[in-house]
Amino acid sequence: MSLKKASIEVEGSSSKKIEVLFNPSEYSIDSENKYAFHTVSSDPITQFISGSTSLLSMELFFDTYEAGSDVRNHTKQVSELLDIDSDLHAPPVCKFIWGSLVFRGYMEKVSQRFTMFLDSGIPVRAILSVQMRSYQTVQEKLQAIPLQSSDRTKQRVLKQGEQLWMLAAREYEDPGRWREIAIANDIDNPRLVQTGSKVIVPPLV
Repeated sequence: MSLKKASIEVEGSSSKKIEVLFNPSEYSIDSENKYAFHTVSSDPITQFISGSTSLLSMELFFDTYEAGSDVRNHTKQVSELLDIDSDLHAPPVCKFIWGSLVFRGYMEKVSQRFTMFLDSGIPVRAILSVQMRSYQTVQEKLQAIPLQSSDRTKQRVLKQGEQLWMLAAREYEDPGRWREIAIANDIDNPRLVQTGSKVIVPPLV
Protein backbone atom coordinates (compact mmCIF):
# COMPACT_ATOMS: atom_id res chain seq x y z
CA MET A 1 0.00 0.00 0.00
CA SER A 2 1.50 3.34 -1.08
CA LEU A 3 2.12 6.07 1.44
CA LYS A 4 -0.71 8.63 1.50
CA LYS A 5 0.78 12.10 1.10
CA ALA A 6 -0.71 15.08 2.93
CA SER A 7 -1.72 18.06 0.83
CA ILE A 8 -3.14 21.56 1.06
CA GLU A 9 -5.93 22.42 -1.38
CA VAL A 10 -6.65 26.10 -1.99
CA GLU A 11 -10.24 27.16 -2.72
CA GLY A 12 -11.44 30.03 -4.91
CA SER A 13 -10.01 31.62 -8.03
CA SER A 14 -6.44 30.63 -7.09
CA SER A 15 -7.43 26.98 -6.80
CA LYS A 16 -4.36 24.76 -6.53
CA LYS A 17 -3.00 21.74 -4.68
CA ILE A 18 0.19 21.83 -2.62
CA GLU A 19 1.71 18.45 -1.77
CA VAL A 20 4.00 18.36 1.24
CA LEU A 21 7.36 16.62 0.71
CA PHE A 22 7.14 14.70 4.00
CA ASN A 23 4.10 13.94 6.12
CA PRO A 24 4.04 15.55 9.59
CA SER A 25 5.06 13.34 12.49
CA GLU A 26 2.18 14.73 14.57
CA TYR A 27 -0.43 17.47 14.67
CA SER A 28 -2.67 19.03 17.31
CA ILE A 29 -6.17 20.53 17.18
CA ASP A 30 -7.14 23.00 19.89
CA SER A 31 -10.73 24.12 20.60
CA GLU A 32 -12.25 26.27 23.33
CA ASN A 33 -15.44 27.89 24.58
CA LYS A 34 -15.80 31.48 25.78
CA TYR A 35 -17.43 32.37 29.11
CA ALA A 36 -18.26 35.54 30.99
CA PHE A 37 -18.04 35.72 34.78
CA HIS A 38 -20.40 37.92 36.80
CA THR A 39 -20.11 38.38 40.55
CA VAL A 40 -23.36 38.26 42.52
CA SER A 41 -22.71 38.79 46.23
CA SER A 42 -19.59 36.73 46.85
CA ASP A 43 -20.25 33.97 44.31
CA PRO A 44 -19.33 34.30 40.62
CA ILE A 45 -21.89 33.24 38.01
CA THR A 46 -20.49 31.59 34.91
CA GLN A 47 -22.31 32.38 31.68
CA PHE A 48 -21.59 30.62 28.39
CA ILE A 49 -21.05 33.18 25.62
CA SER A 50 -20.06 31.30 22.50
CA GLY A 51 -17.96 28.57 21.01
CA SER A 52 -14.72 29.33 19.23
CA THR A 53 -12.94 28.23 16.09
CA SER A 54 -10.48 25.33 16.14
CA LEU A 55 -6.73 25.70 15.61
CA LEU A 56 -4.67 23.12 13.73
CA SER A 57 -0.92 23.16 14.52
CA MET A 58 1.86 21.07 13.00
CA GLU A 59 5.41 21.08 11.66
CA LEU A 60 6.16 20.41 7.98
CA PHE A 61 9.60 19.19 6.90
CA PHE A 62 11.14 20.07 3.51
CA ASP A 63 14.42 18.74 2.11
CA THR A 64 15.83 19.31 -1.40
CA TYR A 65 19.48 18.48 -0.67
CA GLU A 66 19.71 15.56 -3.10
CA ALA A 67 18.12 17.62 -5.89
CA GLY A 68 20.43 20.53 -5.06
CA SER A 69 17.57 23.00 -5.53
CA ASP A 70 16.38 25.90 -3.39
CA VAL A 71 13.97 24.57 -0.75
CA ARG A 72 12.21 27.95 -0.69
CA ASN A 73 10.58 27.05 -4.00
CA HIS A 74 8.48 24.63 -1.94
CA THR A 75 8.12 26.51 1.34
CA LYS A 76 6.91 29.73 -0.29
CA GLN A 77 3.86 27.90 -1.62
CA VAL A 78 2.77 27.48 2.01
CA SER A 79 3.87 30.91 3.30
CA GLU A 80 2.08 32.64 0.39
CA LEU A 81 -1.22 31.35 1.76
CA LEU A 82 -0.91 34.22 4.27
CA ASP A 83 -1.13 36.74 1.42
CA ILE A 84 -4.37 38.57 0.70
CA ASP A 85 -6.22 37.33 -2.38
CA SER A 86 -7.01 40.27 -4.68
CA ASP A 87 -10.50 38.92 -5.42
CA LEU A 88 -11.42 37.91 -1.87
CA HIS A 89 -9.68 40.85 -0.12
CA ALA A 90 -8.61 38.26 2.44
CA PRO A 91 -6.28 35.25 2.61
CA PRO A 92 -7.72 32.24 0.74
CA VAL A 93 -9.64 29.45 2.42
CA CYS A 94 -7.89 26.10 2.08
CA LYS A 95 -8.08 22.51 3.27
CA PHE A 96 -5.36 20.43 4.88
CA ILE A 97 -6.04 16.85 3.83
CA TRP A 98 -4.28 13.78 5.15
CA GLY A 99 -6.08 10.47 5.27
CA SER A 100 -9.31 10.91 7.25
CA LEU A 101 -8.34 14.42 8.39
CA VAL A 102 -9.91 17.23 6.38
CA PHE A 103 -9.37 20.59 8.11
CA ARG A 104 -10.91 23.60 6.35
CA GLY A 105 -9.72 27.07 7.30
CA TYR A 106 -7.22 29.79 6.56
CA MET A 107 -3.51 30.02 7.25
CA GLU A 108 -3.01 32.06 10.44
CA LYS A 109 0.75 31.68 11.02
CA VAL A 110 3.78 30.22 9.23
CA SER A 111 7.22 30.23 10.89
CA GLN A 112 10.09 29.15 8.61
CA ARG A 113 13.34 27.72 9.98
CA PHE A 114 16.13 26.89 7.51
CA THR A 115 18.60 24.32 8.86
CA MET A 116 20.85 23.21 5.97
CA PHE A 117 22.56 25.10 3.12
CA LEU A 118 24.70 24.47 0.04
CA ASP A 119 28.16 26.02 -0.16
CA SER A 120 26.57 28.82 -2.19
CA GLY A 121 24.30 29.68 0.74
CA ILE A 122 21.13 28.34 -0.89
CA PRO A 123 18.91 26.68 1.74
CA VAL A 124 18.03 23.04 1.06
CA ARG A 125 16.33 22.02 4.31
CA ALA A 126 13.54 23.75 6.23
CA ILE A 127 11.01 23.18 8.99
CA LEU A 128 7.75 25.12 8.84
CA SER A 129 5.65 25.60 11.99
CA VAL A 130 2.15 26.03 10.64
CA GLN A 131 -1.11 27.14 12.27
CA MET A 132 -4.49 27.00 10.53
CA ARG A 133 -7.70 28.51 11.92
CA SER A 134 -10.96 26.73 11.04
CA TYR A 135 -13.47 28.62 8.91
CA GLN A 136 -17.21 28.41 8.30
CA THR A 137 -19.58 30.74 6.46
CA VAL A 138 -22.45 32.32 8.41
CA GLN A 139 -24.87 29.95 6.71
CA GLU A 140 -22.78 26.91 7.64
CA LYS A 141 -22.63 28.03 11.28
CA LEU A 142 -26.40 28.51 11.45
CA GLN A 143 -26.96 25.04 9.99
CA ALA A 144 -24.52 23.49 12.44
CA ILE A 145 -26.10 25.17 15.50
CA PRO A 146 -29.87 25.42 14.97
CA LEU A 147 -31.40 28.06 17.23
CA GLN A 148 -34.77 26.68 18.28
CA SER A 149 -37.12 27.41 21.15
CA SER A 150 -40.38 25.93 22.38
CA ASP A 151 -43.56 26.42 20.33
CA ARG A 152 -45.09 28.28 23.23
CA THR A 153 -44.12 31.56 24.80
CA LYS A 154 -42.23 31.31 28.10
CA GLN A 155 -42.20 33.63 31.08
CA ARG A 156 -39.11 34.14 33.18
CA VAL A 157 -38.23 36.23 36.23
CA LEU A 158 -34.97 38.18 36.00
CA LYS A 159 -32.56 37.15 38.70
CA GLN A 160 -30.28 39.53 40.55
CA GLY A 161 -27.64 40.85 38.18
CA GLU A 162 -29.22 39.15 35.16
CA GLN A 163 -29.59 41.14 31.94
CA LEU A 164 -31.53 40.45 28.75
CA TRP A 165 -28.47 39.26 26.85
CA MET A 166 -27.79 36.72 29.60
CA LEU A 167 -31.40 35.50 29.40
CA ALA A 168 -31.10 35.21 25.61
CA ALA A 169 -27.90 33.19 25.99
CA ARG A 170 -29.65 30.81 28.40
CA GLU A 171 -32.86 30.41 26.40
CA TYR A 172 -31.60 30.70 22.81
CA GLU A 173 -27.88 29.89 23.22
CA ASP A 174 -27.23 33.24 21.53
CA PRO A 175 -26.78 36.43 23.62
CA GLY A 176 -27.32 38.53 20.48
CA ARG A 177 -31.01 37.51 20.40
CA TRP A 178 -31.85 39.77 23.38
CA ARG A 179 -33.64 42.15 21.00
CA GLU A 180 -36.44 39.60 20.41
CA ILE A 181 -37.06 39.57 24.17
CA ALA A 182 -36.94 43.37 24.38
CA ILE A 183 -39.45 43.78 21.52
CA ALA A 184 -41.84 41.19 23.00
CA ASN A 185 -41.85 43.10 26.31
CA ASP A 186 -41.89 46.67 24.89
CA ILE A 187 -38.54 47.36 26.55
CA ASP A 188 -36.85 50.47 25.16
CA ASN A 189 -33.81 50.44 27.44
CA PRO A 190 -32.75 46.94 28.62
CA ARG A 191 -30.44 48.47 31.23
CA LEU A 192 -33.43 49.80 33.16
CA VAL A 193 -35.14 46.42 33.60
CA GLN A 194 -35.24 45.68 37.34
CA THR A 195 -34.41 42.45 39.15
CA GLY A 196 -37.54 40.38 39.76
CA SER A 197 -39.31 41.63 36.64
CA LYS A 198 -41.39 39.07 34.76
CA VAL A 199 -40.19 38.83 31.19
CA ILE A 200 -41.81 37.12 28.22
CA VAL A 201 -39.44 34.93 26.18
CA PRO A 202 -41.02 34.50 22.72
CA PRO A 203 -40.37 31.49 20.48
CA LEU A 204 -37.87 32.07 17.69
CA VAL A 205 -39.43 32.40 14.28
